[in-house]
Amino acid sequence: MAALTDPLSALQELNRKAGFNVWAGIEVLHAESGAVVIGMPWRIEAGQYTGFLHAGVIAALIDTACGYAAATQAGLSLLAVHFSVNCLRSASGERFEAHASVVKAGRNQFFTRCELYAFAGQGRSLVATGETLLNVVATS
Repeated sequence: MAALTDPLSALQELNRKAGFNVWAGIEVLHAESGAVVIGMPWRIEAGQYTGFLHAGVIAALIDTACGYAAATQAGLSLLAVHFSVNCLRSASGERFEAHASVVKAGRNQFFTRCELYAFAGQGRSLVATGETLLNVVATS
């Protein structure tokens, strides 16, 4: 297990290799030890039938942000073994940001949490929260 020495650059490079993240327009906006912010602009393809952000995309943003937060301390060899999402309100806005942080870092497991915000005009609304348990994967 090796913490990332330059977490922002490392996660931005990793993010560019993830096809879904590229398609969705997800960007790593901030990264430091134990904390990450990712962002995504609204796009019609990410919406569900009533025009709100699809719950699957909400889950993907939370999962990605939590994984990246753990990676800042554990390195890139992680695997999510459980995650939960709480949708608090309809997610609509011009852009979305997921703010994730490590709650507890263990030798083999990391517990993280995330808040997902929607931005419209000058306003910001908390639209979902989530938690993820990640295992460190042995590399050979």
